[in-house]
Amino acid sequence: MIKRVSILTRKPSYTPEAFAKHWLEVHGPLAQKVPGIRRYVQNHITEATRHPDLPPATQQIDGVVEMWFDDREGMEKALGSPEARAMFDDGTLFIETVTSFVVDEQVVIGD
Repeated sequence: MIKRVSILTRKPSYTPEAFAKHWLEVHGPLAQKVPGIRRYVQNHITEATRHPDLPPATQQIDGVVEMWFDDREGMEKALGSPEARAMFDDGTLFIETVTSFVVDEQVVIGD
C-alpha cells in the first residue's frame, strides 16, 4: 500500500467548528466516492501542545488527512478521477492551504 498525508489550513472565513463540520459532513462523503481509496482518515486538530525544548511550528494547522491506495498507479488513477475532482473542488470552498506528502509509514508501536 501507499500512503498520502495532507496538512490542511482552513479559510479565515471558517471557524474551527465550521471547518470541522464541513470537512466531516460534506467533504468526507465525497472522499467515500473516490474509486481506489482503500482508507481515508480525517485528523481534526482539537488543541496544540508544546514540546518544552523545541519552538512551535509557525504554520497554522487545522487538520491532517491520511489516504491509502494499493500502489502509486492506483493513487494517480484515483486522484485523477471525476470523483476526486469533485472532492478537490469542494476543498477550495473551505481549505486555505494544503501540503501533501507520499510517506513511508514506519510503525514503531502498534499493529
